[in-house]
Amino acid sequence: MKLQDKCAVFGIWNHPESSVLTYLGLYAQQHRGQEGAGIVSFDSDRCHVHKGLGLVGDVFDESNLSRLKGFSAIGHTRYSTRGQSQDAQSIQPLTAVIHDKDLSLAHNGNFTNFLSLKKQLTEEGFAFKGTGDTECLVHLIEKYSDKKSSFLKILKKALSHIEGAYSLVLLTSDQLIAVRDPRGFRPLVLGKKVLDNGQTAYIAASETCAFDLLGAEYVREIAPGEIFVCSKDGISSEFMDVKEDRKACIFEHVYFARPDSHVFGSSVYMSRKNMGRALALQKPVSADLVIPVPDSGVSAALGYAEESGIPFELGIIRNHYIGRTFIHPSPSIRNFRVRIKLNPQHSLIKGKSIVVVDDSLVRGTTSKAIVKILRSAGAQEIHFRIASPPVTDPCYYGVDTPEKEQLIASTKSVDKIKEFLKVDSLEFLSVENLLKAVDPENKGYCRACFTGKYPTNVETGSV
Repeated sequence: MKLQDKCAVFGIWNHPESSVLTYLGLYAQQHRGQEGAGIVSFDSDRCHVHKGLGLVGDVFDESNLSRLKGFSAIGHTRYSTRGQSQDAQSIQPLTAVIHDKDLSLAHNGNFTNFLSLKKQLTEEGFAFKGTGDTECLVHLIEKYSDKKSSFLKILKKALSHIEGAYSLVLLTSDQLIAVRDPRGFRPLVLGKKVLDNGQTAYIAASETCAFDLLGAEYVREIAPGEIFVCSKDGISSEFMDVKEDRKACIFEHVYFARPDSHVFGSSVYMSRKNMGRALALQKPVSADLVIPVPDSGVSAALGYAEESGIPFELGIIRNHYIGRTFIHPSPSIRNFRVRIKLNPQHSLIKGKSIVVVDDSLVRGTTSKAIVKILRSAGAQEIHFRIASPPVTDPCYYGVDTPEKEQLIASTKSVDKIKEFLKVDSLEFLSVENLLKAVDPENKGYCRACFTGKYPTNVETGSV
């Protein structure tokens, strides 16, 4: 089991095929959310919407994309964090009509004061259609809207009541707005694409890999606390009144982001290789082969192999063609869920001492099953190496994390986890070495999932 971030957002301004580029941008970021997808476009003053449950390629086709007309669009892919995975009402972008004007918005993150906000807004008469926290922002914008104030002023007032993590794209008939919370928990980047007529289309996305697919140029990060605006008058930026210490999510580098992306200004691929190098130095071991858990452990395993001098091999092969609707047989067929995806190379592993590298360990059940199939393939020794610290606490900033008691490192010591996995040795990358690998310039990263020290107040429970 892996932690799930997660969502992706995408927005584009001033492109004649805005909905098609949004579709492609979401496709490039499919790894960030696979439960639902949506696109909203604007054609003059009219809003066009299409969204549904499932993967981007299942939700959209040429027919419905052709109906999403206009020169601006935003899109979203989602995993549920707040809200149920099959809650169709919570699929984003969310839309609303406020003072006879259409508004749509898409959000990556979590509002950590969602429970009190929802209670307050419900008591004030605002009706919630879905179970997600993003709807709070729609109601706050409606609450503070008046015909005299600019939308930007209203948005800033609404955001002043929000606590937690948010990277947002908002679309009206005359503006595309990209916003990042003052701590910068989740990524949000700015790109541009020059059109044949010399005009420039501006793009906001969760990851730079979306720009690569579109042939767009990466410009910079949207800064923490920044409100970036595209309109017919050009581009501009404002900043929120509140300033906070930067707390970017370190798990974007550990696992969430695609390795070919640049997140928080750094190459994800190089960060993961650096983690593997640091892991090899932290506790060396003698072995015949370094083997990654595919695909999450590949970059770190390459770094580990290069630093240690132990040969790198693809000792486990992943089946990439497992559909989400695959029918699993009864539990009596042991390890089936792992075996259908991962198959060991017996001739490579038999009689060997191997270092197995993965990015993280959450519940430990999948890792235990992997160890079992490697033993059955004849591995003589298994040294498990995790390129991040033990995950001991839930995340409240846009990650689908199990309850604390379900996190194996919250209830077991490293020695007990080693016994549970039935490995010859086990080592986690230390928090200090992770920060050196990812953040040598001390930019500021949140690591609450490893320490339990949260940078904001968090609310737990239900309404």
